[in-house]
Amino acid sequence: SPKTAGKALEETLPYPPGGKPYQVLSTGDLIRSVHGTAYTRLWNADLLTAVAEAAPGFTAPPKADAGGSGLYCGEQDLFAFLIDPDGWVEIQGEQFAPGFFVWNSEVGRRSLGLQTFWFQRVCGNHIVWDVTDVTEFSRKHTANVRDGLDEIRRRIEALAATRDARRDGFAAVLKTATATRLGDDSESVLKALSRESVPKDLATQAVAAVEERKAFSVFSLVDALTRLTQTFRYAGDRTELDQKVAALFALAV
Repeated sequence: SPKTAGKALEETLPYPPGGKPYQVLSTGDLIRSVHGTAYTRLWNADLLTAVAEAAPGFTAPPKADAGGSGLYCGEQDLFAFLIDPDGWVEIQGEQFAPGFFVWNSEVGRRSLGLQTFWFQRVCGNHIVWDVTDVTEFSRKHTANVRDGLDEIRRRIEALAATRDARRDGFAAVLKTATATRLGDDSESVLKALSRESVPKDLATQAVAAVEERKAFSVFSLVDALTRLTQTFRYAGDRTELDQKVAALFALAV
C-alpha cells in the first residue's frame, strides 16, 4: 500500500542531518527508482540507437511473425534480440542463425550488456554458445557506463566479420555435443545436470522429454532445456537460464 511504501522509504532513505544525497527517477507521481549519487543512468533509447547504428542489417528472429518484435521492455529492464539474416547455416539437418541480445535497465535492475547466441529456426531456441571472441560483455551503471556503448558497437560489428569462423566452430561443437552423452540413464543424467546447477524442476522436465528416445546427449539436453525456457514469462529469467544451460556444451569440448 502507499502507506507501507512511504514507511519503507522513511526508514531507509538517508535523511539529513548527516544523510547522504540521493537521486530519484520519477514519471509523474510515480517513483521509478532511488539511487545514490554514484549511480549513472543509461537510457534504453541510447542503447537502441547504438544497436541500430552498428547492426543495420540485423533483424528480429523469425518468431516475430507470431506477434513478437525481438524487443522486450518492462518497468525494470529491456532486452533486444537480433539475428544476422545473412548468416543462416544448416547443421545436422537443422537451421541456425548467429545473433546477439542486449540488455539494460534504467532503474538499476541489471547491468548494461551484450551476449551472442545462435537461433534455432525450427523451435525458436536461443543457444548461447560461441567459440570465437568473448561472447559476453557487461558494464555496471557507474560513471563510465556510456563507454560501454562503444564496446557494444565494436562487438556487434565484429559478429558479421567473423561469421564464417563462428559458423564452422559452432558446427564442430554441435557434432561433438551430439556424440557426447551426459549419462546412460535418467538418474545419472539428473545428477550431471545438478552438478552444473541446472534447476531441479527444469532438469526433471527435460530428462522426461528425452527419456523415451534415450537421447541423453549433451545437445539433446540443451535442446530440451532451451525449449522449456521459452515458456518463461520474463525475458531476463529466460536469458539467465539459457546462459546456464549452454554451459553444458563445455562438457563436450
